[in-house]
Amino acid sequence: MVKITSGAIVPIKAMQTAVAARVSATIRATGRRYLSSRRLEHAMANLSSSVGDLASRFSGRLLMPGSAEWEAARRVHNGLVDKHPALIAQCLGSADIASTVRFARERGLEIAVRAGGHNVGGKACCEGGVMIDLSLMKHVHVAPEQRAARAAGGTLWGHFNRETQLHGLATTGGVVSTTGVAGLTLGGGVGWLMPKHAMALDNLESVEMVLADGNVMRAGAHENADLFWAVRGGGGNFGIASSLEFRLHPVGPDVIGGLVAWPVDRAPDVLRLFRELAAKANDDLMLVCALITGPDATTKLVAIAAGYFGDAASGDKAVWPIKSLGQPVKDAMGPISYTALNSMLDVSYPAGARNYWKAHFCESLTDEAIDTIVDAFMRCPSPMGQLLIEHFHGAASRIAPTETAFALRADGFNVLVLSQWMSPADDAVGTKWSRDAYAAIRSFGGPSRYLNYFDQDDTGDQALTAAYGPNLRRLQQVKAKYDPENVFHLNVNIPPKA
Repeated sequence: MVKITSGAIVPIKAMQTAVAARVSATIRATGRRYLSSRRLEHAMANLSSSVGDLASRFSGRLLMPGSAEWEAARRVHNGLVDKHPALIAQCLGSADIASTVRFARERGLEIAVRAGGHNVGGKACCEGGVMIDLSLMKHVHVAPEQRAARAAGGTLWGHFNRETQLHGLATTGGVVSTTGVAGLTLGGGVGWLMPKHAMALDNLESVEMVLADGNVMRAGAHENADLFWAVRGGGGNFGIASSLEFRLHPVGPDVIGGLVAWPVDRAPDVLRLFRELAAKANDDLMLVCALITGPDATTKLVAIAAGYFGDAASGDKAVWPIKSLGQPVKDAMGPISYTALNSMLDVSYPAGARNYWKAHFCESLTDEAIDTIVDAFMRCPSPMGQLLIEHFHGAASRIAPTETAFALRADGFNVLVLSQWMSPADDAVGTKWSRDAYAAIRSFGGPSRYLNYFDQDDTGDQALTAAYGPNLRRLQQVKAKYDPENVFHLNVNIPPKA
């Protein structure tokens, strides 16, 4: 007997017949084969004869092709990603994850891992394999006396922030609240608290991992320390994070922050002000500059967003130069709740929009770089496209590049060309703009790039060096120890090498 997506209970033979019929109907209805016939036959032959065995030791939901639930669950945040797993395992805990890993490995099926589903490169899904979906695992437990919180692997930052803010606490975690905790943390973790409390990964105290052999292991500073070093910046290369424990800090509930925007013809002046403020910013101040299009989908704008995490009087003084730059079209800078600050950009990143990103790290923002950035944005073909500049400084930059696997520890500016649009008809234009803008901007940067902004075509030795820098060799050794067969390869993949 086995559970199927409708919630009914049927004999395994009947379920196998139903699955085969669903797949065939889906192929006929769409008028195309989303898998090659050989891959589809292989995947379904492996699954139809044995999925009942997995169901007997699985507490969550198993979704098969052809069901409405499967169709919804295979979709990730980036609408440009269109992949079709043969099985989606929506897990409720580490035991479900471990059972699914073993099940997939025994049948030679590729494994993709979805936590928040925000990965722009679409690594959270796969074609014809098994998608391990943690989206039902959203529990957060806060221990206010210890200033600590543990989050399940599918938790989103908005949920995490609301739970910790009940106790006046927070940790560094994203600037968009619909982002997943696990993926953002393991790849770095840019957030508003970054200058004061370092990256999200720097606040990680321990992590529970399901490894490639299906075993569960806890890693921390004094327990499996090599694995703990590697997962902080090595992404999903080493296993599946079923829960993560964070160090918390007193924050909020209200801070000074928000956004001020001007017409785009002020962009050179605004970017120079941004550069000036960045040069003298203390650890309490986080700055982001954005070239965007207004709500009318026509008017191009330039904006500075800020968050200040010291006392209110000092915060007012710190953001005053932003507010006093003449004639803004919008001034939403002032007292704001920490949770509102962390969600104010959500509307700019709707689920299902088609995204193609390119990012580069610049240690300085020269006049020539500013002019190039503005010119690149003026060529943006979509009102949803953006060009963002995140200021890296403070606590995050004072940590040595080899202390964790995350090597991007310099002061400077993370420049993101964020191409975004809705219609498939605009795919070629949208990707071309991002590539062209990136090609123009990258000459002002160094060799490093921020791992979480890698897109699906960022592969090869050059990408590995840009992502992992001096830590690559050690990461390969840890990979060889914990995942020698490279089971977890849908990521910015580190080849195992002893």
